[in-house]
Amino acid sequence: MKPSQPIVIAIALASLSSPIWAHGTMEVPINRTYSCFKEGAESPKSAACQAAKQAGGTQAMYDWNGINQNPPGDNHKAVVPDGTLCAGGQEKFKGFNLARADWPATNIVPDANGNFEFIYNASAPHATKYFKFYVTKNGWNPNQPLRWSDLEAEPFGTYTGTPPLDANKRYHMTMKLPTGKAGRHIIYNVWKRSDSEEAFYSCSDVNFTNGTTPPEPPPVANPWKEVGSVTAHENLPNKSSVTLRIFDSHGRDVESHKVDLTAATGQAANWPYELGVKVNANSQLARIGVISSKQRAVTIAPVRSATANRVWINERFSGYQYQIDIKKGDGGITPPPGDEWREGLAYAVGQVVSYQGRRYRCLQAHTAWAGAGWTPSTQPALWAPV
Repeated sequence: MKPSQPIVIAIALASLSSPIWAHGTMEVPINRTYSCFKEGAESPKSAACQAAKQAGGTQAMYDWNGINQNPPGDNHKAVVPDGTLCAGGQEKFKGFNLARADWPATNIVPDANGNFEFIYNASAPHATKYFKFYVTKNGWNPNQPLRWSDLEAEPFGTYTGTPPLDANKRYHMTMKLPTGKAGRHIIYNVWKRSDSEEAFYSCSDVNFTNGTTPPEPPPVANPWKEVGSVTAHENLPNKSSVTLRIFDSHGRDVESHKVDLTAATGQAANWPYELGVKVNANSQLARIGVISSKQRAVTIAPVRSATANRVWINERFSGYQYQIDIKKGDGGITPPPGDEWREGLAYAVGQVVSYQGRRYRCLQAHTAWAGAGWTPSTQPALWAPV
C-alpha cells in the first residue's frame, strides 16, 4: 500500500482473520511487479514499467506482494484466465499483463551442478503446501499475452512444504534449472498455502544466458549469489558520494567502498556503474553488475543503467548483507558549455543544457522520456533560457 495509508490499513487488517497475512513474491529472479516498485512506483525508469503505470496506475506496484487468488483445490486456471497470468487474474494488476519484449529481465546462470537458488520475499510468511516453478516453452512469443499453454506442461521444480526462512523473511529454494532454454523466458511461480486455499502468482522475466543448462561440463562454478539491486531514483549533484557497505551475519561492518561523484558521474544512469567499477576492482566479498556466462565462464560487470545492476555476495559468506549510503553534495550540477539536451535522460533542478544554439536551466527535476517532446524550447514549466 502507499505510504500515505498506514493507519487506515493497520486498522483494517487488525479486524481480519489470520489467513490474510500470507503475502509475498519472487525476489530472485525478481517479479515483474516488484521490479517496477523498486524502480519507483510514482516515476518508474523503464519503458515497460511506465506502460504498466499508465495502464493500471501505481497502487498495483505498492501492492506487489498481493497477487493472489483462492483457487478451489489446485485448479489455478479456474481463477487465473489466459492472458492474466502475471496479474494473477486481478484487474488491479492488469498493467503487468502487457505483452512486450522489453520488461526488465534477470540473467540466469546455474552453478556447477546446474542449480540456481531462488529467493522468495515472504513479507508475511505462512504454512506452505508447495512452491511450483514453471517456464515458458521454446518459441513462446513475448509480444502476445501469456497463456497457460505457453508454459511447459509440468513444473521444472517443486518445493513441497515450507522452505528455510532467513532473518529478512525470505524463503530460499535451490532448484535444478530446465535444460535446453536460451534467451528470454518467463519463470512463473505458484505459492500455495497449506492452511487455506489462497495461492500467490508471480511472473519473473529472465534471460537464460548459456543456451543449455547445465553446461557440459562448466569449467568455472558460479560463486556469486544475488542479494539485491542498485536502483538510482534521481541524479546526484556535484560532490556527492555513494558508498557500498557490507556487513557480516552479526551486523558488523566488514567492507566499505566509496566513490566521489561529479555532475556527470552522478547522473542516475551513471553512478551505479561507477560504484560497480570501484567495488568489482577492490572487493573480496561483493560484485555489482549484470551476470552473464560467456565462453563458459561466469562474469559480472556493471552497466550504465539506473535499474539493471544487481548486488552479488560470494556464496562462501552466508548471511552477509549490504547497504548503499548516499551523501548529496553541494548541488553544483551545471554541466560545462556544449552539453547538449537529449531525450531519455534525467535532469535535475539547476542543470544547464544546450539546445538549438541556446542555453537553458532546468526548473523542475524530470526525465525527458523519448517521444514526449519535452524539449527546452517548448516546455517553459521545465526550462528557462539562461
